[in-house]
Amino acid sequence: MRTFIIIWFGQLVSTIGSYMTEFALSIWAWQLTGSATALALVGFFSQLPRIPITLFAGVIVDRCNRRHLMMLGDSIAVLSTIAIGLLYFTHNLQIWHLYLTGAVNSCFGQLQQLAYSTSITLLVPQHQYTRASSMGSIVHYGSTIFSPALAGSLYPVIGLVGILLIDLSTFAVAIATLLFVHIPQPPIVTAVNSAPEKWQQLTFGFRYILTKPGLYALIAISSLFWFAHDLGGAVYDPMILARTGGNAQVLGSVASAAGVGGVTGALIVSTWGGFQRQIKGVLLGFIGAGLSKTVFGLGRMPLIWIPAQFCSSLNFPLLGSSETAIWLAKVAPELQGRVFAAQSLILQVVSASATLIAGPIADYLLEPAMMPGGNLAAIFGGIFGTGSGAGIAILYVTASICMLLVGIGGFAFPTLRNVEDVILERDPASAG
Repeated sequence: MRTFIIIWFGQLVSTIGSYMTEFALSIWAWQLTGSATALALVGFFSQLPRIPITLFAGVIVDRCNRRHLMMLGDSIAVLSTIAIGLLYFTHNLQIWHLYLTGAVNSCFGQLQQLAYSTSITLLVPQHQYTRASSMGSIVHYGSTIFSPALAGSLYPVIGLVGILLIDLSTFAVAIATLLFVHIPQPPIVTAVNSAPEKWQQLTFGFRYILTKPGLYALIAISSLFWFAHDLGGAVYDPMILARTGGNAQVLGSVASAAGVGGVTGALIVSTWGGFQRQIKGVLLGFIGAGLSKTVFGLGRMPLIWIPAQFCSSLNFPLLGSSETAIWLAKVAPELQGRVFAAQSLILQVVSASATLIAGPIADYLLEPAMMPGGNLAAIFGGIFGTGSGAGIAILYVTASICMLLVGIGGFAFPTLRNVEDVILERDPASAG
């Protein structure tokens, strides 16, 4: 796993810098707008371009050098960071610039992520898939530990420009690690020229999933879970900021608790290796995350938020690595680009839809209704309180309960429970 660990380390360093920038820009955007919708739209515009690009990404990843695609994603992110820094330095940065740069980054970031995930089967043995996937969780959650604390303490001293310069230096580390490694390539898919053949290549991943009942059931249950998750996730920052009067330190502390929980979960999964039945890890992870987030949404202070967020994040390495291990084991390497792209596209449409509607529901429906004297204040005020952030909390808790129910309901479907039995390992389906 030497090559994988080198690449993993570069991505870890780079992600720390990216999360520092993301945290600092979230505070800047909240101070500028005070709107949950504005922050949710940053996420929406980061997701929207992934939908069309993912349709072609699978074919691109199956045909192109995956190392070069990963380097391209980092390079585009560098240019976007420089653009934001110049706009801020010249006092021209506006909220729509974040929408635009987020959209550009997401297009190339999707190619980068797909190239990374499909390279795992070529870099590590099959019995290490769960561990390799859980190490990917460490990249996300490890960065979540350090980035908010670093950004929160350094922002008053070096400002947004200083944070962006740190981000640029971390990208240099990621690109450097990719320069000196070799990533094996699967057999290259033969190029096609006719329109029908091209269409078959673009839609192959969807058709492949539809012919596998177990994978179809897995993507369906995952879509339900991530719709609920992202509906609440889109208003996560605004809820904390609204409840604390815009306190960046509290937001950073809660984010760091998420990172500690995620890294702890990833280390547990890496050491343990996960359940022998991976689907069990997926569904139990759904349940644990939903239960913890419900407690989180009901809380009104860091004393509840921090442990609840730790417990919530503890579940995601298990559910994520377990699901990834199923997909890696059930799809041949030469097909993974197109199949994984189809899976990603479905989840992106779901996520973008949830993110788009979350802000308006919170800002224009639930928040006014939970103000003192509002329509829902008398009914739910005893549970959520009233005033700023109470309406957002109703949305967050409702979404969290749905996550919990999705996990429990998943055990009722035999096709899903038996997904690891009914599909042949590395089914060598034709690429047509």
